[in-house]
Amino acid sequence: MAVFHINNQQLEHLEEVPFELERELQLLFEENLEKISDLEFISSEFIVQNHRIDTLAFDRENQAFVIIEYKRTTHYSVFDQGISYLSTLLRYKADFLLEYQEKTGKMLSKGLIDWSQSKVVFVSPQFTHFQKQAVDFKDLSIELWEVKRFEKDILVINGIKKSVNAPSIKASVKGDSSELSLVTKEVKTYSEEDLLTNKTEKIQELYDSYKQAILQLIVDCEVVPKKCYVAFKKDHHNIVDIEVQNKQLKLFINAKIGQIDDTKGITRNVSQIGHYGNGDYEIKVTNTKYLEYIMSLIKQIL
Repeated sequence: MAVFHINNQQLEHLEEVPFELERELQLLFEENLEKISDLEFISSEFIVQNHRIDTLAFDRENQAFVIIEYKRTTHYSVFDQGISYLSTLLRYKADFLLEYQEKTGKMLSKGLIDWSQSKVVFVSPQFTHFQKQAVDFKDLSIELWEVKRFEKDILVINGIKKSVNAPSIKASVKGDSSELSLVTKEVKTYSEEDLLTNKTEKIQELYDSYKQAILQLIVDCEVVPKKCYVAFKKDHHNIVDIEVQNKQLKLFINAKIGQIDDTKGITRNVSQIGHYGNGDYEIKVTNTKYLEYIMSLIKQIL
């Protein structure tokens, strides 16, 4: 990746400034974790059952724990280590709950945690083709983030995407007692297909209409299927979420009440009501009558 600095309409090539120590990269992430990933930092160097976890974080949107590991070299197996960490998390849930409560001072009920959304993230300046291929399963909750530092204090973070035709990890499970078997039984990665299954053709087409409109509106929009809705994100932050129901869609605009001017009055205040999506504005739709108007509402928070 070539990175340049613009100086009086001239491009100045910026040289990469490698991290000398893994700890240096770790401290940078831990100090800025919410800005980088919208995750809540819990603790550093957490030890559980002979595993030393570099960074333990919490995903408040999914109500799940996230393990982050930092690497400077490429001589390790992201697949084996990732499965091992996920297995440890699932086997010793109480230890993770206790760590959260001790470090944050907040109570966290075991029943409120969605353990199926547990995740491991590897952070490194570079991953080999083999490492990327090793975790390229559509339903494997192991992510790779490439991080490079350049001159003029420029930091570039690039999450490695799963390939379009990534296979399912379940085909690789052989033994019922293996760590991989435990992980694949308890951890699930959701897809749009999961949320659209058994929905009518009308609802599927309605969802696609709103999806395409959102993608045209939001530059570099990331589509992230969740357990109960599809999140449309920019820079790791939810802009709008769509809950697919049998007879309608529910759109949730991630804004506080008072931030959006809804002249047609089609939004509903759900700030005091339990709901799946993010934000205080809910819109129920059964057709595309107000599609353009709804896009204008979303545009107000971009």
